[in-house]
Amino acid sequence: MPTRTTPTVRQQRLGAELRKMRLAAGATTEYAAGLLGIDRTRISNMEGGLRPVSPERVRTLACNYACPDESYVEALVDMAVNGERGWWERYRGTLAAGMLDIAELEWHATRISTMQTVHVPGLFQTEDYARAVFTAVLPPPTRLEVELRVAHRIERQQVFERPEPPTYVAYVHEAALRMRFGGVDAMRHQLKHLCQASEREGVDVRVLPAEVGAFPGAGHALLYAGGVVPQLDTVQLDSAHGPAFTHAEAQLAKYGAHLHYMDSASLPVPASRDFIRNVARSL
Repeated sequence: MPTRTTPTVRQQRLGAELRKMRLAAGATTEYAAGLLGIDRTRISNMEGGLRPVSPERVRTLACNYACPDESYVEALVDMAVNGERGWWERYRGTLAAGMLDIAELEWHATRISTMQTVHVPGLFQTEDYARAVFTAVLPPPTRLEVELRVAHRIERQQVFERPEPPTYVAYVHEAALRMRFGGVDAMRHQLKHLCQASEREGVDVRVLPAEVGAFPGAGHALLYAGGVVPQLDTVQLDSAHGPAFTHAEAQLAKYGAHLHYMDSASLPVPASRDFIRNVARSL
């Protein structure tokens, strides 16, 4: 199988987990290469996400590393299954890879929690709202670039049409409800759409009122995607340079604590829905 030049975040994650498993077993790359009958540089490429790894090889490595967690191993095997090309691949080469990685992360998540302080959550954005968000960028994007980003953002919402969609909790600061992206009419429509989305089964939208004051994580947006097993949880953070992904244990605990705070400080779902409606009426 050929070496990749630009592995996706999911491909890199599989490699990182194989490396973690090997190190936990105290095994060397030479040992792993001997198990598979390949050169040890190919092991390094596998662990870097640069070379595909078959499900059979994942099982061989896990068995010889004496990994006792069958659920974890099967989750890695599922990640190694070849041939899957998600809908987001249609945008490869026209949108930044990070945007596609977010869509793939959401698609494979079993549960999603997000914390938004300036924007309405991406999975609940209307076309007009998303267009206004993507237009307010420096340097100014072309019209084609804006429309591609809008189309991709709207398509991300099909994650809720999966046979088993993820549970979804969105913590939205009051400031995000009052930022008039696209103008008053577009914002009213957006808030109505957000209320409707909050009525879906498995979806909770919780508002953090401004009167709460300071709160942890106020300076950034956060998405916490739960994996098939807890070891595969991932956090995605927004930045001016694109999305950043982390799965380090300390970082997962840190941002999990942020979400726990938001859960305790935000309004209940019915009160949040009423809050959003009141903001819409006040526009």
